[in-house]
Amino acid sequence: MSQARNVAVIGLGSMGFGMAVSLARAGFTVAGADVNAEAAQRFAAHGRAAATPAAAASGAEIVVVVVVNAAQTRAALFGRDGAVEAMSPGAVVVSCATMSPKDAEALAFETEARGLLYLDAPISGGAARASEGALTVLASGGEAAFAKAQPALDAMAKTLYRLGDKPGVGAAFKMVNQLLAGVHIAAACEAVAFAKRLGLDLARVYEVITSAAGNSWMFENRVPHILEGDYAPRSAVDIFTKDLGIVMDMSRDNKFPTPIAGQAFQMFLMTAAAGMGRDDDASVARLYAEIAGLSLPPKRDAP
Repeated sequence: MSQARNVAVIGLGSMGFGMAVSLARAGFTVAGADVNAEAAQRFAAHGRAAATPAAAASGAEIVVVVVVNAAQTRAALFGRDGAVEAMSPGAVVVSCATMSPKDAEALAFETEARGLLYLDAPISGGAARASEGALTVLASGGEAAFAKAQPALDAMAKTLYRLGDKPGVGAAFKMVNQLLAGVHIAAACEAVAFAKRLGLDLARVYEVITSAAGNSWMFENRVPHILEGDYAPRSAVDIFTKDLGIVMDMSRDNKFPTPIAGQAFQMFLMTAAAGMGRDDDASVARLYAEIAGLSLPPKRDAP
């Protein structure tokens, strides 16, 4: 890796922190910034903790933005003390937030108008894979953006899909993934609550289903949270109210029905309305339990 040694990571949550650590482990000089000052200071053991996106981006050839949505991405780039004001022409923004293709296209247009490169690069894999440098990246953008970002992508991802030469294509692929992910989580939670109603041993249900045709990655990953009563938010309910909400908007704009995703969206929305929006998305099972008067393993107290 002879090029692009200085990298900024804006957003040091569960995904961004792991990505920043993976970059540092790969030999990059990394500056990290987060609206939560404690998150930025936690990163100080691995790189430079910056107070603002602009301070992190100063001198960086690659700026990786790992925030929640398009609005936060816009603020990180163009808001007060935003990253673009400190970036040199030819540097690249790697935008990792889940957003609509329209938002990705608009952000790319504004970024490129400043003489910068933009890679639409939503991510998948979870916090554990982020910390291992083993994410899947669903990317689209111009050849120059890919070339500039490649060293950092190599450090953060196990699998990189080059999906097109225009920003927005990666975002569209990610929304198809999120449709499936949200439906699978809701279905897994429904199945576990149904099994409880039938009086089945839930640990045994998990053992059987993960070896049967009804298994899914989300069932295998999320059901242990339910069995352990551990609803610490690896991925929060509110994330899927956002992501499936985007799917609903895209469905309407494209005049395409998505009734199954719509039902899953309502389950996440009801779970959030019941006060569990910031808890792990497996909390949909807790909503089912409340509705049906079932007793799932009790919620574990936070450490």
